[in-house]
Amino acid sequence: MMAALSRTSHPAAAQLHPVLRDLFAGPLPVVMGVLNVTPDSFSDGGQFIAPEAALAQARHMISEGAGILDIGAESTRPYGSQPVSAEQERDRLATVLSEVAALGPPVSIDTMKASVADWALGKGAMIANDVWGLQRDPEMARVIANHNAPVIVMHNRDSVDPAIDIVADMTAFFSRSLEIAARANVPQGHIVLDPGIGFGKTPEQSMMALARLDALDQFGLPLLVGASRKRFIASVIPSEPDQRLGGSLAAHLLAAQRGAKIIRAHDVAETVQALRVAAAIEDKR
Repeated sequence: MMAALSRTSHPAAAQLHPVLRDLFAGPLPVVMGVLNVTPDSFSDGGQFIAPEAALAQARHMISEGAGILDIGAESTRPYGSQPVSAEQERDRLATVLSEVAALGPPVSIDTMKASVADWALGKGAMIANDVWGLQRDPEMARVIANHNAPVIVMHNRDSVDPAIDIVADMTAFFSRSLEIAARANVPQGHIVLDPGIGFGKTPEQSMMALARLDALDQFGLPLLVGASRKRFIASVIPSEPDQRLGGSLAAHLLAAQRGAKIIRAHDVAETVQALRVAAAIEDKR
């Protein structure tokens, strides 16, 4: 695995945003711990709404090896989530964001709203994570550029279409996102691409996106993969979200082999352990 992790050609280290350069300095992918301060996220909705619970979970994930904390205050689950206003999103974040950011590891703000990203990047968040890849809120790219922040650009679709070539769709989507970023003067070395496992895709398309992850090598940018507890796992073996650890680890190990630099996970300790053991075994070859 160690050799595979360096297979993708990323922007030169000198061109990477300093936050990303520091994160990618080690030989293994960085594990991003998920912190949802929402009542309706698909896997852990309601567990960390209370500020003290959110802060305790953040500390716990850091102790388990999380190198990034991804905090979101609006569920982006494909089915059954309730949209919230920017004001409500900020209210949920206001009680925890600064405290979580003070813990040390970089915090990414998981939001599709430019106004929320603008506010959060001013309150200690260091990375923006946009599940609509700069294509939903027309102000998002400008906000990213103004803050000189790294951004995670995720592939998404308004509707699922089983008939399309999902890899071709991702390629076209990311080309548009990079054009938007360039027009807003967001440097390429500030961008991470995310195939958006489970978003706008059938379970089969999510698996195809993982199987052909190296098709995104053409962009020469770091990749993030978040397959944690996703629905496609249940299409292989019926299971509830909290029963999908094995499938999550399998998907994430394969993503790491295909060059992913960030793994977004709910189960941080188990993911860190899997990556380290796989790398240790590979080093014996």
